[in-house]
Amino acid sequence: MNQTVLITGASSGFGALTARALADAGHTVYAGMRETAGRNAPQVQAARAYADAHAVDLRAVELDVNDEASVAAAVAQVEREQGAIDVLIHNAGHMVTGPAEAFTPGQLAELFDINVLSTQRVNRAALPGMRRRGRGLVVWVSSSSVKGGTPPYLAPYFAAKAAMDSLAVSYAAELARWGVETTIVVPGSFTNGTNHFAHSGRPVDAAVESDYEGRYPGLMEQVAQKLAALAPADADASMVSDEIARIVALPVGGRPFRVHVDPADDGSEEVSQVADRVRRDFLTRVGLEDLLSARVPA
Repeated sequence: MNQTVLITGASSGFGALTARALADAGHTVYAGMRETAGRNAPQVQAARAYADAHAVDLRAVELDVNDEASVAAAVAQVEREQGAIDVLIHNAGHMVTGPAEAFTPGQLAELFDINVLSTQRVNRAALPGMRRRGRGLVVWVSSSSVKGGTPPYLAPYFAAKAAMDSLAVSYAAELARWGVETTIVVPGSFTNGTNHFAHSGRPVDAAVESDYEGRYPGLMEQVAQKLAALAPADADASMVSDEIARIVALPVGGRPFRVHVDPADDGSEEVSQVADRVRRDFLTRVGLEDLLSARVPA
């Protein structure tokens, strides 16, 4: 069944791959990205070329998740052109690397704005339509760092992803009675097919960073090398986009609450199974077990 999909952060990495995978599956896909007439103009052209070459419906749309007006305009455009958004995918995000102390509070605030507050902007624009129709799917691209092994020098990013994941868990229950499904996709540390490490931000406090470099020389490079070594040789970011396409294709009411795509197996899935079981048990104990899955229209 053709569905209309809006995905954030779709200029590269998981986002671009997912946009193409969903378009290949026959869906109408709006690939949200900022600066479509500027910095990301080549990505807009690449999406258009892909759509033409593969005869699929893939469209770039101006969407800056840090700008409420931009978010509102993008959602309004999709709803005006397609009538509704069936699937919303929260993928936009940014990584920073370096010792936590060397980042200013302002830098952390900016990172949380991109990775966490952005989802709230998009939700407040897109969810009213889903709630009115009594159906929809919200996919959150989380991270195995939320509950798995966490190497140092990635603390701000890990903290932001944990906050986003917590928000997703609460949203899942609050949207259930509206008939809106939630799936949290948990990728591991993919070093092929994404630009996370290449485009990662750095701390502005060079003096503190230098202090840490004296005590932990080359630590970030060691972390990157170790993460790459953990992943199987055939691990590629397309595994995440393929899984999202599989989930979107599932029947209404049959989408999983959480799935892991973690070839390196950092332990996140094991911990998540316990956490999600505790959530199920708790909601059942307090008589809210109907919030564990979206209400499917008869």
